[in-house]
Amino acid sequence: MTLKRLGSLAVIGLLLLVTGFAAWVFVIFPAQTIKLAQPRLIEVAHGKGFNQLCRQLVREDVIRVCGPMKWYSKFNPQLRLIKAGSYLLKPGLSHQLLLELLSSGKEHQFSITFVEGERLTEWLDKLAVAENLKHDIGEAADLAQRLSASHHPIEGLLFPDTYHYAAGSSSFAIILRAYQAMQQLLAQQWANRDPDLPYKNSYEALIMASIIEKETGAAHERALIASVFINRLHKRMRLQTDPTVIYGLGEHFDGNLTKAHLRQKTPYNTYRNNGLPPTPIAMPGREAIYAALHPAYSEFIYFVSKKDGSHQFSKTLKAHNQAVRKYQLGK
Repeated sequence: MTLKRLGSLAVIGLLLLVTGFAAWVFVIFPAQTIKLAQPRLIEVAHGKGFNQLCRQLVREDVIRVCGPMKWYSKFNPQLRLIKAGSYLLKPGLSHQLLLELLSSGKEHQFSITFVEGERLTEWLDKLAVAENLKHDIGEAADLAQRLSASHHPIEGLLFPDTYHYAAGSSSFAIILRAYQAMQQLLAQQWANRDPDLPYKNSYEALIMASIIEKETGAAHERALIASVFINRLHKRMRLQTDPTVIYGLGEHFDGNLTKAHLRQKTPYNTYRNNGLPPTPIAMPGREAIYAALHPAYSEFIYFVSKKDGSHQFSKTLKAHNQAVRKYQLGK
């Protein structure tokens, strides 16, 4: 075989090698999936360059080697512009989608849910154990000042909802978002309230909403529950609602409300005190606030639980006592 022939074969071999490498880097590699068998959260630190990230992915057993990724990214420079943050990688993710995710800045979002009717103490307990949060709330007593809230404590002033956050977010930032959401909602609802309500201001409406939230097991009854309490306020009758008494007992309440509790002196005992309690007793939701500001029209001034989540409403004490015997005493 002549030298010319050998040279031609060498060139062809080199071309085939280059073509094969190019096919691997630009066609096969991008479509291949990463190594993960289970979802994993990875943290890309601020200031980390592309090559550093590539080595991190190898160390964390996400990819096998750096070479193909480096070559591929050189011809796709937008994929080298990685963003700092926390990203959730899932099995089946291709190398192409991996690079697109890391350069998108779309961090994984965690979530925390606060349910209507929960107290501030329950919120703080949830935040204390929430994953990937920076716990910076400090003393609960200081929250009103940090929020520049006009009422202390901030019971009732936070809007129950599901809040999403990125890893490393602040616990206090979630409290602030919930406070601002409640302020906005309450202002909107107060501006559109029904006439002739027995509230001096929107805060008193919020107090009422918290009582409605704790008293209502059946959502469709909220407006009727509101009407009972509003009728009582108009008639200068005491509210006589158990949830306020329970709130006033605090840690001393063991789950069993007794007659002695109903006689105990606390600012929240609406069996002993006239009018509304001094603060909300829980975080009310949108529907409870609406009911407090748009009650049903009724002449009811009593209600008793039927033990199925609903209530029997009565206009007179006689009818109420009959309902108590039927639904509570089984007589």
